[in-house]
Amino acid sequence: MGKKDANATQLPVDQYRKQIGKQDYKKTKSVLKATRLKAEAKKTSSGFRDAFLVIAALLFFVLCVYAFFYLNLSTEINLDVDMD
Repeated sequence: MGKKDANATQLPVDQYRKQIGKQDYKKTKSVLKATRLKAEAKKTSSGFRDAFLVIAALLFFVLCVYAFFYLNLSTEINLDVDMD
């Protein structure tokens, strides 16, 4: 088995990783640093977004419960009143 045959059996995932690795060497350090900082900023901002979504979901739930009880109690008929 020659060298060419050994490389042909490489998985497509490994070939893709090797190609991406070669592309990173072509970039300058400033571009790599900017990309890393952007990824870190995106990672930390997701915490705020998640917290906001949880609070919004809780407020929506409370609003739904309030609306349910408001509609059920507001349509209640008062049977104590005499209709003379």
